[in-house]
Amino acid sequence: MAESMTPSLPDHTGRWQDFLDNCRMAASNAQPLWPIGRLTRINGLVMEAAGLKLPLGSSCRIYPLSGAPVEAEVVGFAGEKLYLMPSDDVYGLAPGSKVVAFETATPPPQIGGPPPFRRRAIDRAKQVPVGDELLGRVLDGVGRPLDNKGPVNTAQSRSLQSRPVNPMSRAAIHQPLDVGIRAINSLLTVGRGQRMGLFAGSGVGKSVLLGMMARYTEAEVIVVGLIGERGREVKEFIEQILGEEGMRRAVVVAAPADTGPLMRLQGAAYATTIAEYFRDQGKQVLLIMDSLTRYAMAQREIALAIGEPPATRGYPPSVFARLPQLVERAGNGPEGGGSITAFYTVLAEGDDQQDPIADSARAILDGHIVLSRTLADAGHYPAIDIEQSISRAMVNLIEQTHLDQIRRFKVLFARYQRSRDLIAVGAYAPGSDPVLDQAISLYPRMESFLQQQLVEQSSFTESTTALGTLF
Repeated sequence: MAESMTPSLPDHTGRWQDFLDNCRMAASNAQPLWPIGRLTRINGLVMEAAGLKLPLGSSCRIYPLSGAPVEAEVVGFAGEKLYLMPSDDVYGLAPGSKVVAFETATPPPQIGGPPPFRRRAIDRAKQVPVGDELLGRVLDGVGRPLDNKGPVNTAQSRSLQSRPVNPMSRAAIHQPLDVGIRAINSLLTVGRGQRMGLFAGSGVGKSVLLGMMARYTEAEVIVVGLIGERGREVKEFIEQILGEEGMRRAVVVAAPADTGPLMRLQGAAYATTIAEYFRDQGKQVLLIMDSLTRYAMAQREIALAIGEPPATRGYPPSVFARLPQLVERAGNGPEGGGSITAFYTVLAEGDDQQDPIADSARAILDGHIVLSRTLADAGHYPAIDIEQSISRAMVNLIEQTHLDQIRRFKVLFARYQRSRDLIAVGAYAPGSDPVLDQAISLYPRMESFLQQQLVEQSSFTESTTALGTLF
C-alpha cells in the first residue's frame, strides 16, 4: 500500500477513534490487483492464455512488446488454459505477452499506455452504448463510430446479452405494420412484433428490398445490422439504398466481412440491443439484419476453432443453439409497449432452400419471403415468389374479406403457373377450365400488381385497395 495512505500510529495520549477512521479510509481506497496472465499459443483464430481464471464472455487486453494492445474475449477453456478470440488484428503479439482482464463497465485503458494492473476484473457481459443519440449514426460492433461524425456520447449503456423474455409477458401480434411494399402489405401482411425471414441467393435484390422497407415503413425507429457483408456494400446501402430520409430515424451497425468472427457476432447482438432499448421506450422498431447466415458462419468459425465437432454440413451444434437465442430477443414487449418487427435475410447457398441454416431459420421465424432468381433474371422486381412465401401471423391481422382475396389471388396465380407451358405452346383450348380461363385473363394484371418501382411507395391501405380491384 502506498506510503501516503498508511495511517500514523496514535501517540501516548491516545486518539483511537481517529486512528480507526484513518484505517477505514485507507481500506476503502485500496483496489485489488488485476489478474495477469501470459499468452502461450496462437492457433489460427484462437489464442491460449495461462495464469488467468475468468468466466466465459470476459473481456481481456493483450499487450504486445510494442504497439497498441489487442482486445479479446474469453470463448472457452480447458483445464488451466483459456481460449481467447481477438476482436482486432493480432500482429505484434509474441509468446509471453501480458493478458490483462479489465472491467468493461469503465473506460478501457488508453491505447499505448501502461497496463492498468490495479483494476478488478468482473464476470459481466460487455456493455455497449445505447440512447437516442445513436439515431443517424453508423457504428461498429462495439459502438465505435464509423461515420466520421465525432464520438458517440450517450448517457446509458446496456449488456450485449439480455435475459430471455417470458413468453407470457409478450403482447400478441394483432396490428399490421406498413412496410411500403405492395406485395408484402397485401399478400404477406406483417404484424408489429413479427419475425420474418428473407430467403434469397446472392444478387436477387434483397438489399434493395430491405432499403425500400427502411425508407417507407411506418415504424418510428429503424435499426440496420449489416453483418458479414462486403465493405463496399455498407456505404452503398447507407447512401444509395437507405438514403438521407431513412438515415434520419435509423441506426446502422456494420461488421463487414473483413472483421473477425467475434466482431460479427457482437455486431448482430449490438443491433438487437439497440432495438431492445427503443422498444423499451415504447417505440415501434423495425430491425433489419443482413444476414443471419453470416452470423451463423461467424459462430461456426469460433466453434470449430476451439475444437467443437462439426455436425450438419460442417455446422457445429452451438450454431443452431445461438440462432434462436438471437431471434427470440426480437418481438413484442408487454401489452401497450413497444415492439421489434424483424427481417432477417438468409442466404440460400446455391439457391438451395434446404440449406441447414435456411431450414433452421424457417422453423424459428414467424414466416418467410422467398426471392426467386428466375423472376430477378426476368426483370421482375421485387422478385418475390408468392407461392413459396408465407406470413404465419397474417390470419390474426386482417379481415375475412381480405383473406378471401388473398386465397383467390394465390389460386388463380398458381393455376396459371402450372399451365404456363401448355398455354405457351398453344396446347390449351379456351373454355376447357373456367378457373384457368379467369387466371389467363387476369394474369397480366396480377403480374403488374406484384411489381413495384424502387421510388414507388404503396401504403397498407393503397395495397389492400389495389388487391380488391383486381377481381
